[in-house]
This record gives sequence, C-alpha cells and structure tokens, in this order.
Amino acid sequence: MTVADFYELLGVDRSATDDEIKRAYRKRARELHPDANGGDAEAEERFKEVSLAYEVLRDPERRAQYDRYGAEGVFGSGGFGGAGDIFGGGLGDLFDAFFGGMGGGMGGMGHRRGGPAPGPDAELALRLSFREAVFGAHREVTVDTPVHCDTCEGTGARPGTSPTRCPDCGGAGEIRRVRQSILGQVVTAVPCPRCQGTGEEIATPCEECGGAGRKAARRTLTVDVPAGVGHGATLRLAGHGPAGFRGGPNGALFVHLAVDDDPVFDRDGDDLHASIHVAMTQAALGATVLFETLDDPVELVVPPGTQSGHVIRLKALGVPHVRGRGRGDLFVHVVVDTPDELDDEQRRLLAELAELRGEQVTPPGHDGIFSRIRSALS
Repeated sequence: MTVADFYELLGVDRSATDDEIKRAYRKRARELHPDANGGDAEAEERFKEVSLAYEVLRDPERRAQYDRYGAEGVFGSGGFGGAGDIFGGGLGDLFDAFFGGMGGGMGGMGHRRGGPAPGPDAELALRLSFREAVFGAHREVTVDTPVHCDTCEGTGARPGTSPTRCPDCGGAGEIRRVRQSILGQVVTAVPCPRCQGTGEEIATPCEECGGAGRKAARRTLTVDVPAGVGHGATLRLAGHGPAGFRGGPNGALFVHLAVDDDPVFDRDGDDLHASIHVAMTQAALGATVLFETLDDPVELVVPPGTQSGHVIRLKALGVPHVRGRGRGDLFVHVVVDTPDELDDEQRRLLAELAELRGEQVTPPGHDGIFSRIRSALS
C-alpha cells in the first residue's frame, strides 16, 4: 500500500519539534474530525491517517524508526496491519491530545483504564454586584447534583458484598472492535454496555442508590470569585460537579458570572470611568472637590478655567488585573453645570461680570437686537 508521508499529512517539516507536531495535529484533527464534517467518509479516513501519523511522530522511538526506514520500519512488512497496536496502546493519549484533557467530555474514554468514568460537568449562573466583581467575593451557592452514596461508599454494591469482574469485557470496561480501512486494521473501543464502562458487575445492588453508587443531593458550596472578573466570565471548579457512576470521580462545575451595572462607574476593560459635576464658578476659579472612589474618598483638584469634558486620571484606582498584579486606572470626567435659576442679586453680579468682560448678554424682560429689528420692519 502506498502511504502518504506522515510529515506532509501534518503539514510540518521533518525537523519539527514535538510542540510543533502537536499543534499541527490539533489543527488538522479539528478540520477533519467527523463531527465537524457531517460524517463525511473521506474526511473520516483522512482524520484517521492524520491521527496515525501523529501517534507515530509523537513517540521518539517510532519517529526515529520512521525517519530511517519509513512506514515499514514502524509497522513491518505487513504495512498497516499493526496499526491496531498503536491505537490500542495510545487511544487515551490521542483523545487527550485532541481535546486538551477535557475530563469527561468524551464520556470518560481517556480515563476508563484507570477506573470508573468521571461524572458529567454541571453549570450554574451566579449574579454579582459591581463591587464584588471588582474586589472579589466568597459566595455560597446551592447545587442539586448526584453525590457518592454513603451507604455503599460509591461502589454500588450492598454493604458486605463486593462488585465482581464483568464477564463481557473481562474488567477492561470497554469492548474493542476491529475493522478494515484504507489504513489496514483499525481498532476502536466503546464502553462495555453490560457494566457501563466500569469493568465491574453488581450482583447485589445497594438498596440506597440502586447500584449506581451515587444519589441525588443538595449541597452548598463556597465559590471564591477572584478580583477583577468581568460580566460573562466562567469559573471552573474541578471536582465539584456531579459524582461519577459507581465511584467515578466528580465532574467539574462551571459557574457563569453575570455582573450588575453600577450607577456611578462604567467599566472599560480594567479601567473605570465616572463623571463629577462642578459649578460654573468652581470651574472658572478652580476648586478642590471630594469624590467617592470604589476605595476611599479622594480630593480632586479642579484647575481654574476647567471646561466640560476635562478628564482627571487617578492611577491604579480601577479594576484589579485578574491575571497579574496591579490595577487599571480611574478616569473622572468633569461636567460643568450652568445655573438655570438665579435670584436678583446673583443675576446682577453676573451681569456686572459680563460687562467687565465685554460679553453681550440679554437680561430677562429685555428684547434682543433681532427682536428690535423685527419690530422696526413690521
């Protein structure tokens, strides 16, 4: 059989490093995976070729044999007849490489040899106040998920008895099937239907959990929310999800965060923006005004002649960087308020100021120049 070059299949040079080979495999596998191609038969075969190439090149000894002697140096003169050995010995690693170690995301296949499959993942939503998101918080949440049965200690067997080896899979927890493809023999493994992948059979099930090794329960957990999280962020709590079947480890709990808006502060990444209103006289003459930050009150210096839109920057008073040290900045935008209600004395003083500055104003009850022109023409 003519075999495509493994390096060409992955799209890497023969001098590629292990990390380059792994990255190339992940990219190609995602492109060719049957789930991404609607079950296309050609894509499935290409996926298997790429997976086989990766299984060879990721192993230093096999890669050296392939570099020296080609495919025959790895599989022997029988071509790909020995491919089942590669898949049989490294299927868990192959899925870990492709899915990035996603735990129970593939039904626990990558963990089956080490014991019962882990429980599925669970998720919940948690709403935070703006300040909790900025400074972090410890929040208690209630979850309804399966937990390990205390009566049988998660085994699923009645106390005083023990599970026995599954006769169908011999305790392996999986059934292997061999089929022919363009690569030769390909071995696939599926969970044993009799023992549901545990490798054990329960002759006398636990009366409390019915042999499942787990039961429904309500738990209260404390979620540690790190400082600086944003709206839409997700926290992954490993080992706090549903318990696995018959003693399998717990899955993960994903906590999706929703952050309330704040009436004063707007967030832009790790920076904060807020507004402060000052009087016209304060803006003109300058002033020192008190402003409440998220931490403590600070005195802001408004320089004489400040215009609306002037921005005062307060360093390191923004949001803590969730990854790393330090904080963003706080930007305070100045809004100059023009008085809309004046008593007679205030109006007189402003009119005098306008006269001193040579500024034309129209006091209430006096017609402006345009009104006088209209009157003259009428």
